[in-house]
Amino acid sequence: MSAQLYHPSLIHCRRLFLHDYEININIGVHDYEKTAEQRVILNIDLYIPLEINTPKHDLLEEVVDYDFIRETIRKRVSAGHIHLQETLCDDLARALLLNSKVSAVLIRSEKPDVYPDCFSVGTEVFEIKDNF
Repeated sequence: MSAQLYHPSLIHCRRLFLHDYEININIGVHDYEKTAEQRVILNIDLYIPLEINTPKHDLLEEVVDYDFIRETIRKRVSAGHIHLQETLCDDLARALLLNSKVSAVLIRSEKPDVYPDCFSVGTEVFEIKDNF
């Protein structure tokens, strides 16, 4: 677990996550990467204060819906080719933090088919709202 996740502001948050979400997208800087989609695995954690994400009546509208994460990913990857995994993570972090309930995000992107001698290569970013 990343050291950032021990940030004192996150103590009173619920972690909502989408893990091992596998998609095929147009990503990469090399010419051969621009001709076909590549497999990418995303892991996304959202941190939402408990006081605004604890259901009192067991209703979906009382919490952040998982569909919000998937729709945010879909919008970004459908916008066109992405050169870097870092760009993908940064764009997703900015978009997810636009939700007023989300206080922090952790996003990990992995490309599992780049090298035959390792499971994956990737990047991870943690962002927390300044006013949180």
